[in-house]
Amino acid sequence: MWGILATDPRIKSRLFGAFALTAGLGLAGCSDLDNALFGDETDNGGASAASSDQFPPATAPGAAGTLPAAPATAATGSAPVIAITPVTIEPGANTGTAVSATIATMRSQLSTLEEHVASNAARLTELRNQGADAARSYQEAKANITTRLQVGTTRGNPELVAQWNIAQSALDAIATNINNMNALGATIATDSSSAHFALNQIQSTYSVSGAVDEDHRQLRVLEDETNQTIVLIDRLLSSASEDTQRQTAYAANERANLTTLAAAIKNGELYGSDLGSPAVASAGGAMSASTLAYAGTPLVVIRFDHPGVDYQQILYAALSQALQARPNAGFSVVAVSPTRGSAAAVQLAQTSAKNHAQEVLRSMTDMGVPATRLAVASATDPSATSSEVRVFVR
Repeated sequence: MWGILATDPRIKSRLFGAFALTAGLGLAGCSDLDNALFGDETDNGGASAASSDQFPPATAPGAAGTLPAAPATAATGSAPVIAITPVTIEPGANTGTAVSATIATMRSQLSTLEEHVASNAARLTELRNQGADAARSYQEAKANITTRLQVGTTRGNPELVAQWNIAQSALDAIATNINNMNALGATIATDSSSAHFALNQIQSTYSVSGAVDEDHRQLRVLEDETNQTIVLIDRLLSSASEDTQRQTAYAANERANLTTLAAAIKNGELYGSDLGSPAVASAGGAMSASTLAYAGTPLVVIRFDHPGVDYQQILYAALSQALQARPNAGFSVVAVSPTRGSAAAVQLAQTSAKNHAQEVLRSMTDMGVPATRLAVASATDPSATSSEVRVFVR
């Protein structure tokens, strides 16, 4: 039942209102915008303005489904390359023991993970470039519209409507890019789980009877390589999550700006201040534990003390209740890790808690909470026995 509630757009609209902006729903194309804002209208002189039926289709010049090339702008810049260098896996000699055969299997699995790291890094760079291209096309079309409106133009100018359609297509391309980024994030999260499982296997193999000294030396090397791989995967996962949140906030903000431009085109004059200047709020900003003191009792505490924790139902109900009481509420997602054990164990616990926090953050976004109302932080708690995620209302 709750799985249906989390994805049904009718229920999401009822619970989260106008700000239910998920990557697949809230960023959908404004297909009815022409009819709503560019409909038939008779001006004061009795002349009929251009109707929406006369507007060109929402496609850019060139090949179908492609966006026009545009020069880079100061607002968007160029997408940075993801600098990820996969770990080189050291080969090991077969000592003839059963432990040596297990090590060879784990080494092969780690090599496959390294291939995934390289592939995912290349895919993330590709998606970043596609998002930057779409943003440049959008900004160029919007600049053309605002420039013409600033100096004055006719009501319902078909040339400006054509530019508006290009801008809409560019925003639709950004929405598609966000969906692809979400899918990539899920793939990287799966690799992260595999890497942590591999690390647990390696550490457990130390206690297996029948090993020689060379086997344990190879295990130590393999353990180091796995830890390095986990760091790379975590970096990729963080980059993908931040990009998704940033693009989601940008697209939602510009969708509203595009609606305002549609009304301006209809009337032939620019309204309000420069629509390209509003700052887009950034989700996922770093916060220290001390800044969260005001938050009080957490809305939800999710303890990840066993695999496959099913928290979505409780989280959805708590968010729904909080938003009914405070429709404009924001949320802080805090990754809490224990401080027990060795320094390595504490570090691994912190990594695990951060991964779980990103998972909860994606779940909240899927439920309809805008990324602009979410922030992520990390903290430690000596009383915690396992990694936790605490959600606070702010």
